[in-house]
Amino acid sequence: MSDHGDGHHNGTQNTPFVEIDRSDWARLAPNTPSPLTDAEVVQLRGLGDRLDMTEVAEVYLPISRLLSLYVAAAKRLHDSTMSFLGETTDRTPFVIGVAGSVAVGKSTVARLLRELMARWPDTPRVELITTDGFLYPNAELERRGIMGRKGFPEAYDRRALLRFVSAVKSGAPEVRAPFYSHLKYDIVPDAQVVVRRPDVLIVEGLNVLQPAGNGHRLTVADLFDFSIFVDARTSDIATWYEERFMALQRGAFTNPNSYFNVYADLTEEEARERARYFWREVNEPNLIDNIRPTKARAKLVLRKASDHKVSSVLLRKV
Repeated sequence: MSDHGDGHHNGTQNTPFVEIDRSDWARLAPNTPSPLTDAEVVQLRGLGDRLDMTEVAEVYLPISRLLSLYVAAAKRLHDSTMSFLGETTDRTPFVIGVAGSVAVGKSTVARLLRELMARWPDTPRVELITTDGFLYPNAELERRGIMGRKGFPEAYDRRALLRFVSAVKSGAPEVRAPFYSHLKYDIVPDAQVVVRRPDVLIVEGLNVLQPAGNGHRLTVADLFDFSIFVDARTSDIATWYEERFMALQRGAFTNPNSYFNVYADLTEEEARERARYFWREVNEPNLIDNIRPTKARAKLVLRKASDHKVSSVLLRKV
């Protein structure tokens, strides 16, 4: 266990994080078997991810246990505050943000934590929302001239996202979010995701840890009780992105209804060049300019090695 800076190996002691090696972190796992089966882990695993039962037991069970401690502490603080004020109100949902680059595996992390946390007795109702639903529709992105910057902070209706999470956090009985189709690569009109007073809300997205922009006093990250950043070397993420694109080209892109069906008939070399172009022109600049700078705002950083497995955990000092 050691102190570590924001970079991968800068040797500084001046950091708000303590870094815990994978082997040390694994010892923190509760002495209970994983509540998930092999089949469930396969279903949760994202394309190209190598999540397995060992990773669940050694990395994610301890995280879910830590999160359950944070939830319990938030409940005690709520009860003490209400007692101090002489009031009785229901505690609000515990909100967790999960951030990271395209292809780094953050969606798998979010889905896995949803399943694990729902197994803890204090948090049986766990909902997951992705910020994809708060992207502006393609027509609006085209109108604004930013279709090529889809996934960048300005491509999201951040006020709508803030209103949504604020309503959930305030205890509203039912809150609705737009629905995004990855097949259509667009918002689906008249389709919604409904969240009904969960114990925990997980908000997953590229830029969920962004600070407030010009003219904004509050950002969605201000409403998080806990936040996780999934990190890896840029070169590794580029490789994962390319391999994921190739897998999609052989799979989902072959669907005639897919927005990306135009790439289904490319040769392997043509497809790889297209993937590298998207990475170089869109995803890498977004990672470097917008996503990675928010890493220091997280309470926990999962650092992945080139094999897609978590090599160490950085936990913000308390």
